[in-house]
Amino acid sequence: MLVIEKLQKDYGDLYGHDNVMLSGTHTHSGPAGYLQFLLFDITSLGFIQETLDAMVEGVYQSIKLAHENMVPGYLYLSSGELLNSSINRSPTSYLYNPEEERKKYLYDTDKTMTLLKIVGQDGTDLGMVNWFAVHPTSMNNTNKLISGDNKGYASQLFEKAMNPPGTLPGQGKFVAAFAQTNCGDVTPNIQGPKCIDTGLPCDLASSTCNGRVEKCIASGPGKNMIDSTRIIGHNQYEKAWELYHDPTAVKLSGSIQFAQQFIDMSNYTVNFADGSSAKTCIPALGYSFAAGTIDGPGAFDFTQGMTNGNPFWNMVSGLLHKPSPEQIACHAPKPILLDTGEINMPYPWHPRIVDTQVGRIGQLAILPVPGEFTTMCGRRFRDHVAATFAAGGLEGMVPVIAGLSNVYTHYVATVDEYQAQRYEAASTIYGPYTCYAYRQQYAYLANAVINGETPPAGPFPPDLSPYLITLLPGVMFDGTTPGSAFGDVVAQPYPLAYTGETVTAKFVSGHPRNDVQLGGTFLTVERQSDAGDWQVVATDASWETRFIWDRVSSLLGTSVATVKWDIPVDTPPGTYRITHTGHHKTLFRGVSQYHGTSDAFKVENGPPENNEIRARRIIRPRQPWWKRIFGL
Repeated sequence: MLVIEKLQKDYGDLYGHDNVMLSGTHTHSGPAGYLQFLLFDITSLGFIQETLDAMVEGVYQSIKLAHENMVPGYLYLSSGELLNSSINRSPTSYLYNPEEERKKYLYDTDKTMTLLKIVGQDGTDLGMVNWFAVHPTSMNNTNKLISGDNKGYASQLFEKAMNPPGTLPGQGKFVAAFAQTNCGDVTPNIQGPKCIDTGLPCDLASSTCNGRVEKCIASGPGKNMIDSTRIIGHNQYEKAWELYHDPTAVKLSGSIQFAQQFIDMSNYTVNFADGSSAKTCIPALGYSFAAGTIDGPGAFDFTQGMTNGNPFWNMVSGLLHKPSPEQIACHAPKPILLDTGEINMPYPWHPRIVDTQVGRIGQLAILPVPGEFTTMCGRRFRDHVAATFAAGGLEGMVPVIAGLSNVYTHYVATVDEYQAQRYEAASTIYGPYTCYAYRQQYAYLANAVINGETPPAGPFPPDLSPYLITLLPGVMFDGTTPGSAFGDVVAQPYPLAYTGETVTAKFVSGHPRNDVQLGGTFLTVERQSDAGDWQVVATDASWETRFIWDRVSSLLGTSVATVKWDIPVDTPPGTYRITHTGHHKTLFRGVSQYHGTSDAFKVENGPPENNEIRARRIIRPRQPWWKRIFGL
C-alpha cells in the first residue's frame, strides 16, 4: 500500500492495486520486521521501521526508474527443464496425492524454468524475468548476514554477463530477476536430510533423529552453505542463459490486462462440481509448524506429521487463546498449536484479508499468489486457470505462479497433503480447502480478464501501523575508545595477498541502523589505476564481500565493522584498498557520516607457494570481561 501511495503521488491513478505486483524471492537471509501482523515480526522483536522504510523506498525507486526508462520493445517466452537443483523436502506428503495424478508427472517437484525475455524495439537487451521453484535456503539458519541466497547470486551472474565489464551489482541497465513460484515443498539442499550426529538417514515421515528434529538437517551440494549457494545459483543462471538465447522462444502478442480483488480468506466458500461446498477457516497454525523443516528444524518435542496435540502444549497455547470446537473442526486433522486468527492482542497475529490478482501479457498469465504453494497445489492451480482461459476462448495461455506476492500467508498444501500434517500442511493457515479456494478465486479473476470486467474491490486490508510495537531498542548513541575516531582502521590487511585468499580489514564503526545506505554501500574494494586514481571494483552487494558489524560495548556504544573480501581468482594483479562508510550518532548532535580507508595492499595471481600468509594471520585471544564491556 505504501509503495502504491508513493507511485500515485507521481503518476496519479496509472498505478494501483490492480496492476502493481510485488513478488518476493523469499530469501531466508533478509532483514526482518517489515510486516504488520505480529507473528511475522516476533523473531525481530517486533516491527522495525528502518527495514520497512528501506524496502518501500527501494521498491518505489525501482518502479520509478523502470517507468522513466520505458521504450517500445518485444517480449519472448521460453521454458526448459532444470535438474540437479531441487528436491522435495516433504516427499511423504506428496505421496498422499492420488497415484493417478502423480503418474502424470516425472518428478515430485516442478523442474521447469519459464523465462520472459525483454528486448527493445531496436534489439537492445533490456532484461529478463524467470520463474523456477526452489527455496532460497542454501544459506541455512546459522547465517547471520543479509544474502540474496541462490536466486540473488544467479541474478548477479546474469547481470554481470549482460552489462558492460566493471559494472557494479545493481548498477547496470540490464536487469535479471530470478523470481519465485510454487516452492512450498522444494529445497535446494539436494543431498537430502541426514542425522548430523550419526550420518544416518532421518526418519522420513517425521524428519527426526531418535525422535527429535534438531539434528535432521538437509545439506546442499557444496562443501559449505556458501558453496552450495554458489552451485544452485549457478545452475539457475546457466539454464536462464540458455533460455534467454533460445531461438525458438515465442514472441508474445495480444492484450495487456489485469484483474484484482481483496478477499476474506478466513470465510471463503468453495463450491464443488457435485453441488457440495466447504469453507476456509480462521487462521491457525498446527503442531508441526513448530517442528520446522529439514532446511531449518524447530525445537522441543515437536515433529513433522503431528496429527494429535499433547496436554502440555495445549495448555501453553491455550494461555494465548483456546480454539473453539468450530475452529478445531474446521482445521481438522490439524491439531491447533497457535489459534492466531483469533488473537488480537496487542494487534492481529495473522491476516484475514488477502490480495488476489491476475495479469495477462499476450499468451502469458502471471498469477501472483499470497503464499507458498506446494508442487502439486501449484500444478492443480495452473491447470485450472489455464482451463478457464481456454474455456473463455484464450487457448494456449501459459500460466505462471508468482509466489509470495503482495501479502504473506504461509503455505498452501493440497487437501490430500493436508492429511499428512507435515510442516507445509501445518502452516496452511486457512485450513484444508485453501488450495481449492485459490483455484476458484483465480478462475473468477481469469474470467474477469477474459470478459474485460473489473471485479469489486472487496474488503480492504486493515492499517495496523498505529498499533505496531517493537521491543528492539533504537540506537541511543555511538562511541569510540580514547584516542580513536570513527573510521579508524583497527586491523589492517596484510600487505600482500593472492587470488583465492581472503583479505580482512576492521574499522571503528557506528551502528548500521543510523543509515542503511539505501542505494549506497557500507564498503568498497578499490583498485589503483595506472593514472593513480582509485576505482571501485566491489561493494557490499558483491558476492565476494562480507560486512560484519559487532557492538563491542553496549555501555560505551563502541562498535567494530569487519570487511572481508574473498579475492576472486580472476582478479587482476595490482594495488588495492578497502574502505568503510557509515554513520555515527551522538546524544546532542544527531547522526553524522564518517569514512575510513585501509592501507593499500598488493594482490598477485595464484596461491602462495608456502604458508607464509596463513602463518602471519593473528588470532587475538579472548579479552577479559571488563575489557569487553568497556571496549578497551
